[in-house]
Amino acid sequence: MERRPGEERDCGRIWALSDGRAGNARQAEALAAALSSNTEVLHLEPRAPWRWAAPRRLPGAGQAFGDAYAARLDTAPDIAIGCGRQAALATRLAGRRGARTVQILDPRIDPRHWDLVVVPEHDALRGDNVLVARGSLHPVDDVWLASAREAHPALGALPGPRIAVLLGGDSRHGRFDVAAFNALADRLDAIVAREGGSLLLTGSRRTSPGVRDALRARYAGHAGCVWAEQRDGANPYAGMLGWADRIVCSSDSVNMLSEACATHAPVFVFAPGPLEGAPQRFVDGLFADGRARQFEDAVPAFDVTPLRETARIAAEVRARLGL
Repeated sequence: MERRPGEERDCGRIWALSDGRAGNARQAEALAAALSSNTEVLHLEPRAPWRWAAPRRLPGAGQAFGDAYAARLDTAPDIAIGCGRQAALATRLAGRRGARTVQILDPRIDPRHWDLVVVPEHDALRGDNVLVARGSLHPVDDVWLASAREAHPALGALPGPRIAVLLGGDSRHGRFDVAAFNALADRLDAIVAREGGSLLLTGSRRTSPGVRDALRARYAGHAGCVWAEQRDGANPYAGMLGWADRIVCSSDSVNMLSEACATHAPVFVFAPGPLEGAPQRFVDGLFADGRARQFEDAVPAFDVTPLRETARIAAEVRARLGL
């Protein structure tokens, strides 16, 4: 089993800062937890005009996130970790009050404004204080997966192979619409009809209402597990990853692909059309090193090594900051 936060010497008091969006919050909070058990999660509420210019500091930027955050800066943490453009301004403000600062994702200004910047390998930013990770940071490791299985025992009773299906949505890099979902579903149904097993399907924050409706209409009551949105109850996503024998993930989400590839399951990438830019480079890298394969008409077993970068990046942060 892997070392958990708190089993190494804690790095002091840490803020995990984000705008609350799932992808940003998850990365900041995962890295913070890997460094210290004394972590405070802060979801920012940026105010105009500062939110338009973030992470640049306009006059009066100390009020960019309201009186509550401004007051907290009087007792700044040992380390402020942020993810996303708004958090990049918040970490800069904390840095001026004595915190060490770690910013996740390209802040779009000179990285020297932070002690360290963490970017995914498929982004272009490089520099003396830039740490490079494969994909996104997240909490998925063997302990996390075991906890997920314990929390969702019913999924473990489903017939195998259990195929977890992670659905993304439209982005500026590519589309995942109802036609793409139906094409994917046709292939999945053919595999299960031929080989048996169970489908565990989940939408995500970016999954469109049309795809959510199509997912529910096609599979509600006809699959091992279906989750389209919050009104379906608690999201069983963690349990799906924990119990999956295979994982099929749409190509548009670097975050979901990163977490899928942190499991011990073979990962298959469904691409309804070409991607553009950084996500395609990430997918190409997964194919090149054999961690994932293109999804076609089968999901065969193959040997994998889990791709887990959070612990490695945390160790680099410790070393670089002398913690």
